[in-house]
Amino acid sequence: MFAGRTTVRIARSTILLLALSTVSAPLSRAAEVPAGRNISIGGVPSIFIKKEGAKGTLVLLTGGNGKLGVLPGAIITENETNVLIRNHSAFTAEGFNVLLLEGGTNLADAIGSVPRPVTVVATSAGTPRAAEGLLAGARPDKLVLLSGFLSKASGPSDSVAHILQRPELLPKTLVVHHRQDRCRFTRPEGVSPFMNWARGRAKVLWIDGGKEEGNPCRYASHHGFAGQDAAIVAAIASFAR
Repeated sequence: MFAGRTTVRIARSTILLLALSTVSAPLSRAAEVPAGRNISIGGVPSIFIKKEGAKGTLVLLTGGNGKLGVLPGAIITENETNVLIRNHSAFTAEGFNVLLLEGGTNLADAIGSVPRPVTVVATSAGTPRAAEGLLAGARPDKLVLLSGFLSKASGPSDSVAHILQRPELLPKTLVVHHRQDRCRFTRPEGVSPFMNWARGRAKVLWIDGGKEEGNPCRYASHHGFAGQDAAIVAAIASFAR
């Protein structure tokens, strides 16, 4: 267990359904995942990218509706612009296997299907889905929550703390949050109550700067860490190692 805070200066309800439709924009085209291969987990297709000599595996949970729309040939048709999904090749370049997890996949089964150590990385509306997986028995080695639905103060939707109830269910956790996040589901005010609830099982990395345009809950905003991909990738890779 650990505690601490780091600052980086670099430029189940109707409400939840609304959140899922708001926090991420769908793709308008199909996109092939280079070096990826289709993998079926409990009958649900996801995409796995294997890295020789990998330091571990990152399991990526997108935001929005959670769907990637995986097709044969390692093709995704939704949520390509999400901060995690658009950086999948950068994570492999950092030395990790990567599992692009399709929405509706059992998280425990997903973790059991890839080499350990496993870090689950979830963003936005993917964070309560990660919590639901933990509650159902998923046991990753580490957890990263980006722009998370963290506590009651985060916004009107269900939160990680409320879903889990017991902080003992958290693995070693990194919270990554933008100080200027204006999405009403992931207000920065929700971070401190979550950290208090976690009782030393999490640390926080605050992000500043970058750029924002359009919907404050989508990929081109501070919520989606627009313009800060390299720093986000580096922070996740460092923690996962």
